[in-house]
Parts: sequence; structure tokens; C-alpha cells
Amino acid sequence: MTTIQAGEFWVANISFTSALGFKKRPILVLWLDGDDVVAAVVTSAKPRTQTDVALNDWAASGLRVASTVRLSRLDSLEQSLLLTKIGQISESDAERLKEVWEMYIKPQF
Repeated sequence: MTTIQAGEFWVANISFTSALGFKKRPILVLWLDGDDVVAAVVTSAKPRTQTDVALNDWAASGLRVASTVRLSRLDSLEQSLLLTKIGQISESDAERLKEVWEMYIKPQF
């Protein structure tokens, strides 16, 4: 069995919001919670909000195209939905993600 760790990029089966199917999508594992992972969506779209972080080292991280991590789009996924490990986030991209997280991702109440 493959060990999943925070900071890794994976291809995962992501359910549609209608729950009538799924699509294989890249994700970034943020942390593990028992048998689940909490992950951020990875997209090829350019950043559109302050919580979107463009990756400078996307190719070295194993991604096929220039990518953005959407910290506003988190999913809790069973580990069994993770299909293939792509790679690992670079130290510099990880630092930028942590900065954005500290600045913008917090309860708004």
C-alpha cells in the first residue's frame, strides 16, 4: 500500500456536486485526518482570487501544465479515491501557500 503524505500532488476521483459521477483531477494533499485526506483543488486556470496560488515549480512537482492551487476549494476525500501520486510541492511554493493560508484562510465570523 502506498503511503500518502501532506504536500503531495495526486490524481483523485472527485465527485460532481450532483453526486452523479466523478472526474479525475489533480489535488494537493494538505493534511491527513484518519482514513481521509483534506486536499486543495489544482487547476490549470490562472489565479482569480487572493486564495489562488500559482505554482512556480509546477513542472518539477510533476504537473503537466502551469497550475494553480485553489485554497478556497478544499475537499475531504477517502484515501481510496487517490489514484496516482504525481509529485511533491517544492519548498518555495509550499512557503507561499502557507503565507496565503495564514493571511486569508480563516473563519469569517
